[in-house]
Amino acid sequence: MQALTRKPLIDNGSRVLVISCPEEKYESLVAFLRKNDCEMRDEDEDIPACAVFPERTPGTVLRGLRYRDSLTQVDLSKLAGIPRRHISEMENGKRPIGRQTARKLAEVLNTDPRMFLSA
Repeated sequence: MQALTRKPLIDNGSRVLVISCPEEKYESLVAFLRKNDCEMRDEDEDIPACAVFPERTPGTVLRGLRYRDSLTQVDLSKLAGIPRRHISEMENGKRPIGRQTARKLAEVLNTDPRMFLSA
């Protein structure tokens, strides 16, 4: 069985870091990060999905949700009534995920069907 591997979040050599610090240290920390060419956003600013998930496709969304729920392809196949081979092909980008299939998957994975259609 293949082990899951993590890819860096951003391909340009940068990494995303979430920091929490005491209020009295905030300004000096921000100054240090700016001095070192770090890009920063306020906590209420949205980060574009493409920055965090550059390889987001319907198949990677499907695989991620399946992994989140600790389901094998066989488990998902039985729960959604979709052949296991089709799930594998969808995850690997060899089979598109249609509307009916997206609805079945979304019901089992407790998500919105658009997650599989608009990636």
